Amino acid sequence: MNKIGESELILNPDGSVFHLHLKPEDIADTIILVGDQGRVDMVSSFFDKVEVKKSNREFVTHTGTYKGKRISVLSTGIGTDNIDIVVNELDALVNIDLNERVATKIHTTLNLIRIGTSGALQQDIQVDTPVATQTSIGFDGLLNFYEGRDKMGNSDIEAAFIEHTNWNALLPRPYFADASAELLNKIAFDMRKGITISAPGFYGPQGRILRLNTVDNGLNEKISNFEFNGRKITNFEMESSALSGLSTLLGHNALTICNIIANRLRKEYSSDYKIAVKKLVETVLNRLV
Repeated sequence: MNKIGESELILNPDGSVFHLHLKPEDIADTIILVGDQGRVDMVSSFFDKVEVKKSNREFVTHTGTYKGKRISVLSTGIGTDNIDIVVNELDALVNIDLNERVATKIHTTLNLIRIGTSGALQQDIQVDTPVATQTSIGFDGLLNFYEGRDKMGNSDIEAAFIEHTNWNALLPRPYFADASAELLNKIAFDMRKGITISAPGFYGPQGRILRLNTVDNGLNEKISNFEFNGRKITNFEMESSALSGLSTLLGHNALTICNIIANRLRKEYSSDYKIAVKKLVETVLNRLV
């Protein structure tokens, strides 16, 4: 086996992975991902006990047990660039021998469930309700850097979307990545399911205009009107495409569920979304066990 170079997989002096500051024994095979580091405490407050607490920069990890099941919760920060770090380093913890710097002979599959917040792109989606992402559209371009990007199995919907939106060639080519069917059925069986866009920013990439116009001021209308085999685009967020795409390529199960805190078409915003997010966290935890 070819060894992975020290510059490619950087380890800290204590042997932990560079950004997450975690060792293999610090994580469970089921991991809840949240963007906000402050939300880690909220999730782990449901645990029966917490055995690991580690942090570095925006990456905070708690591992413990919930009703006898070992679970980790980890904050990713905002954006698909951070998801690139998180998923690759979590995979390294379970599928690379960090001492020998070679891939392990036996592959370990992680279950990665992102719980986040999002803005709805269809009139009928109410604020403070969850939407489970069945397919993610990456506006970020991250997966275009990885071999296998074109093997995701969604070339037909990709082509239809590019034609429908008259996609600007200056923008990264969007990619489409599916969530884990297993996790969808286990956790989100009674939730609204849809197609989610992951944007590489909060303002212009999601069609918000402050003092700068966007290159296509009609893009959000095109997005809302897009339909493929009866499926519509339901919401905007900033992480699910990289999570589903990288997990698929690396052999992990991934799912994103977002509480809708705003409806972009109706210009509505939740009066207190934290209550609904906490309820969603408890629901996900109970369905995991």
